[in-house]
Amino acid sequence: MKITKLTTYRLPPRWMLLKVETDAGISGWGEPVIEGKARTVETAVQEFEPYLVGQDPARINDLWQVMYRGGFYRGGAILMSAIAGIDQALWDIKGKALGMPVYQLLGGLVRDRMKVYSWVGGDRPADVIADIRRLREGGFDTFKMNGSEEMGLIANAATVDAAVARIAEIRAAFGMEIEFGIDFHGRIGAPMAKVMLRELEPYRPLFVEEPVLAEQDECYARLAQHTAIPLAAGERMYSRFEFKRVFQAGGLAIVQPDLSHAGGISECLKIAGMAEAHDVALAPHCPLGPVALAACLALDFVSHNAVLQEQSMGIHYNKGGELLDYVVNREDFHIEGGYIRPLPKPGLGVVIDEARVIEASRNAPDWRNPLWRHADGSLAEW
Repeated sequence: MKITKLTTYRLPPRWMLLKVETDAGISGWGEPVIEGKARTVETAVQEFEPYLVGQDPARINDLWQVMYRGGFYRGGAILMSAIAGIDQALWDIKGKALGMPVYQLLGGLVRDRMKVYSWVGGDRPADVIADIRRLREGGFDTFKMNGSEEMGLIANAATVDAAVARIAEIRAAFGMEIEFGIDFHGRIGAPMAKVMLRELEPYRPLFVEEPVLAEQDECYARLAQHTAIPLAAGERMYSRFEFKRVFQAGGLAIVQPDLSHAGGISECLKIAGMAEAHDVALAPHCPLGPVALAACLALDFVSHNAVLQEQSMGIHYNKGGELLDYVVNREDFHIEGGYIRPLPKPGLGVVIDEARVIEASRNAPDWRNPLWRHADGSLAEW
């Protein structure tokens, strides 16, 4: 079997799918994208195509190394996201060729079902209570929300109090009947992170995500010494080599590699193993589309330290497209009681509605995250 063609499809709301075709008539799907930089990643995928066409798709490890090391310059969000989507598609092909789900090729199940959580509250956290009540009716009991709006490097007491009051309201409304994580989203700098963690601790969040930006990862260990809240990060880290430094320094309780950003299944399997060796939990980042979620689930179901899976059904970013819009086997993605079962079909387990993908790709928007500014006019982290 040889690879014959790579085709990308940019889709609403902010996704991109990749189809890798072979001369055996077996095709695989991947999801290579950086939200807001889809065209840039698309070009990177096209630049990898000469390394892949004519090659045996079963040699996933070798092709991964060729893409990573063969061009001399390596790493970073764009190149690793391009590799990630290609890697996912190659695993999809291998599973389909052998008639087995990818998780079986990786050694088989370590669990029967995987806990998933849902986003609430939007970019500027609001209506959180109503969102939680609505989703609880669908069986969810675990959630994630943004922890604040803009927050300066040194914020005033009123800003801190407003953010903490929102969390207090959730505990007052639901008690300990639900669990929730709080995403600082890189909006809070190191000087205020310590303050916010101290103020939030009485409300016992499940975790705090990106307590500071990945560029400040040396702060994770110091912050962990001052709080009992588990700290999580990793969506803006793109290889085992970046995670290596964080594991060595300590501080994180949960790592969140994104299987569409951090080199795909092949690389994230290694990151998951490194995390397990350091007694760190795994909760893959995935506010993306159906192939990304399927890839995450393949990893979750073979990783003993996987504890939570993000998923984008109904997320506030999904304007103009939903995860299951492009899926034929929607029943396999059924969530019951806050859990999802292993996808049973060969490969990644997602059957893409190719006609729907082609049609939607004809008028795909160029999604951009908003630009926020502080009261003084300086740029704020979104």
